[in-house]
Amino acid sequence: MPRSIRKSPAAARPAVPLAETFRRSRRDRAAETAQDYVEAIADLSASLGEARVVDLARRLGVTHVTVNRTLGRLRRGGYVNTKPYRAIFLTAAGHKLATECKQRHETVAAFLRSLGISETVAEMDAEGIEHHVSPETLTVFKRLLKKR
Repeated sequence: MPRSIRKSPAAARPAVPLAETFRRSRRDRAAETAQDYVEAIADLSASLGEARVVDLARRLGVTHVTVNRTLGRLRRGGYVNTKPYRAIFLTAAGHKLATECKQRHETVAAFLRSLGISETVAEMDAEGIEHHVSPETLTVFKRLLKKR
């Protein structure tokens, strides 16, 4: 078979595992916004005593309209309690998710730093990776960090 017609290794992969990979990626992206918001709300509450729409918009680099829409979804999901012109409060489920996200972020960032990646780049990369890393991979990261 001529070189230009040969199938690539990716084309030879079974369709079902590849489809599952794409499904997982879409699920992860959908959860990413909620995770970023609850983590930011927890950080703002800890540092400022409360989280407000304007503070979230500034922290996340979005408009207050975007924050309000996302807060509506988080409220329906059971992660936050809000009232007009008042601070935003995490529910028990919101606190749990924020804690899990923070721990996942810290583990990924520590692992990247252990590879010799600078603090700044490790933090930036961890922000993206933390949302997509599997529990299995995270467990391996933790195990390798303990060995160091």
